[in-house]
Amino acid sequence: MIPAASSAEIDLAIDSAVQRISDRAARLGDGFCVLGEAIARAASGGKRLRPTLVVASFHAFAGDEARLPTVYRVAAAFELLHTAFVVHDDVIDHDLIRRGIPNVGGEFRLRALTAGASPGGAATLGDAAGILAGDLLLHEAGRLIATSDTTSRAREALFGLLDDAVFVSAAGELADVENAVVPDLAEDAALIAAARDKTAVYSFSAPLQAGAVLAGADDAAIAALGDAGARIGLAFQLVDDLIGAFGTADQAGKEEGGDLREAKRTPLIAFARQTAAWSRVNDALAVAHTGPIAIREAQEALEASGARTRLRELIDDTLAGAGKHSAARELPVAARMLLQDLCVRIQERIP
Repeated sequence: MIPAASSAEIDLAIDSAVQRISDRAARLGDGFCVLGEAIARAASGGKRLRPTLVVASFHAFAGDEARLPTVYRVAAAFELLHTAFVVHDDVIDHDLIRRGIPNVGGEFRLRALTAGASPGGAATLGDAAGILAGDLLLHEAGRLIATSDTTSRAREALFGLLDDAVFVSAAGELADVENAVVPDLAEDAALIAAARDKTAVYSFSAPLQAGAVLAGADDAAIAALGDAGARIGLAFQLVDDLIGAFGTADQAGKEEGGDLREAKRTPLIAFARQTAAWSRVNDALAVAHTGPIAIREAQEALEASGARTRLRELIDDTLAGAGKHSAARELPVAARMLLQDLCVRIQERIP
């Protein structure tokens, strides 16, 4: 999607921003120094989809390559925004492991227990560390944009994109949690809206639009990117829901069937609730946390209910809509090709 040299420059921009956090934290006490190190680990690795989209969009709109240092800086901001959301999401979900090692909260729980804290005290410290780490990452994302070397008009537009990404994602996360804890609260449309809001804006629409802003694209093209990105982002999240239920451990980045084990209420489960097979599905989900055999039974029940097929159809329809918006006449050919390539890549992720 972008040259290897650009990927390396993105990594350097992210590393520089994270190093600034670590350096400042090191001067503010031992605990805060450890927090800075934990933030650096949280921000390392990953697919770095969002910064890649910023740079790819900039190139698709034939941006001036002399502006690339600023583009990489803004791209790093979107990766730190993503990391902030991931760290906060782990706190919300009470997760202590990320990519096979303790996450920020998990690391500080272990630190507290080692120092003699009670389990309750360790949990409090772990949650506090996760919240504060996410806050620092959010701050750094905003600072990168605020101090970027660009015009005041472009900077204002970038802040507008960041503002929208934060607000919409927060709304989606809250709705997702509320739907999970309040029985029968949401209709299918609300569950799908929550899935879209959690991911689509900050992961697709905003990064794509940010690259176009930095390239000097006009308002019509930026709006067209937002429309296409929203649909691509929804499809991406719906595929993630399928992966969480049916994907391999490698695809999901955690144990197979993790969403079933955690009893997450996703559009897939909502579709199953509408079928005559719901009783069997519900019974299987109730024991899915007990192990691989129970996970397999839940998968088979969902498959038999037709819910998996319905979600596949929704993904196909969403990608078809994204494809139509990708062909908008306001977009240059290279931007259309970029969006179409994203649709193909998402289609290829479907388990």
